[in-house]
Amino acid sequence: MGQYTQQVVDAELPGYAPGDGTPPMSSRVDTTRLLTGAAALAAAVVAVVAGVSMAAGDRKGMVLPLAAVAGVAVAVLALTRFSGYVLLMLAVRSCVDLFKLTGPSAGQADSAGAARVVDPSTVLAVLFLLAAGLWLAAQLSRHGRLRGSPLGWAMLLVGASSMVSALGATRPANSLLEALRILTVVVMFVVLEQLMPNTAAIRRILLACYVSLVLSLGYTVVLSLLGNPPAEVKGDFTRISGTFSQSTTFGRYLMFMVIFGFAVYRFLGRRLRVTLGVLLGLSLLFLLLTNTRSALLGAAIGLVVVAVLHRSKRMLVTLCVVAVAGVALVPAVGERFAQLGSSRAVGGDPTGNTLAWRIGYWTEIVTLADRNPVTGIGPNMTQRETDEAKKPHNDFLRAYVETGLLGLGAYLMMLVAFLHTARRALRRAPPGSFERGVAVGFTGCTIAFVAVSAASNVISNVVTLWYFVAFAAAASAIARHPAPQVAGEQPRSTSVPV
Repeated sequence: MGQYTQQVVDAELPGYAPGDGTPPMSSRVDTTRLLTGAAALAAAVVAVVAGVSMAAGDRKGMVLPLAAVAGVAVAVLALTRFSGYVLLMLAVRSCVDLFKLTGPSAGQADSAGAARVVDPSTVLAVLFLLAAGLWLAAQLSRHGRLRGSPLGWAMLLVGASSMVSALGATRPANSLLEALRILTVVVMFVVLEQLMPNTAAIRRILLACYVSLVLSLGYTVVLSLLGNPPAEVKGDFTRISGTFSQSTTFGRYLMFMVIFGFAVYRFLGRRLRVTLGVLLGLSLLFLLLTNTRSALLGAAIGLVVVAVLHRSKRMLVTLCVVAVAGVALVPAVGERFAQLGSSRAVGGDPTGNTLAWRIGYWTEIVTLADRNPVTGIGPNMTQRETDEAKKPHNDFLRAYVETGLLGLGAYLMMLVAFLHTARRALRRAPPGSFERGVAVGFTGCTIAFVAVSAASNVISNVVTLWYFVAFAAAASAIARHPAPQVAGEQPRSTSVPV
């Protein structure tokens, strides 16, 4: 591509005469017309096939051709402009589940789980791993090393332990698919670490993350105004699911976005503050309407951490007002939390005491690890080994049961690395700077992540983890900065081992 561009530039210079091996201009024009015509024909064929399938009610026949064309276009972008490809992935990943061909995996048969292979989200994950692997190999060849951190190594151990556990599972195909999804999160963090050498790059990555929020909220608002809000019915409650397949996933996505958004808000320019303020207001509203208790509690915990680190009494008062107003305006939220005092614990039923059910379920599934305490039963296998066919609803227990002592150790190391990165970023970020907002936001997200993981399947929500690790990579970049000098202090070494 670069050679072709240079030839075109040279052709415009005086005295240029094509040498041997340079195709005539007419030949290049003919090739361009041929490729353009082929692309137009392919687009027309895909449009016809998708239209016929849609008319026939065949969702798979409609989605797969469109996904194939999109996959080719994305692959070309990944091979030519990898950084732009990563920004695009972060911007649109929140909407990919709209084209999902299968429903939630919990409680599904094995055939349904295998059908996830053709989901656009799975295809996107495979393409991302291939493109990222080639790009990282090229970076390693060019520079001799990759930018790294203790958090990166800890996440690589989590990915490796998942793959090892999947190989020993009773149903390795289903388990390997889950390990593959976890690996995309790990690789995304490693890639983003390479793409964030300075504050300008950090801002671009974070902007892409919040473009995804614009798309997700825009879709939800438009359908709500049309009288058909994207939602699911669970028990006695109707819960907003946005662009995701489940309301719980939408809730946790909004949790991270709200916490981080409030942290960086004060460090933005006037126009960006207005835009982000609107997004945060809508996010809080839809977070309440998801009626996801873990996400609501996680958001509350994370926002309190942000307020404390910013030393903002006004923010604490605002949070209290929003909490009271939220319960008053959305009574279903209060009813959901009131269920925790109910004596009725129905197998994970949203209308029962799910906390009591969780405790009983944890007691049941912990013995599954006895089969292989070192590497576990394999990722995503708990729901296939129990009568209730449900995930553990506890990421600590899940790490032990599904990936054994090896995976649990890696998971705990990752959590410690998250906290270490947050602490280091707080110490390295200059006071009153945008970097300080990033460090505070990631700290709030990390505390929320740890708290929610104790009673939820956060590690299963790979789409939300993409954005969480984007915030982690930004904090890691700030943690590599030299420590700010105190007035009168002698300069000291700023080298950071990698």
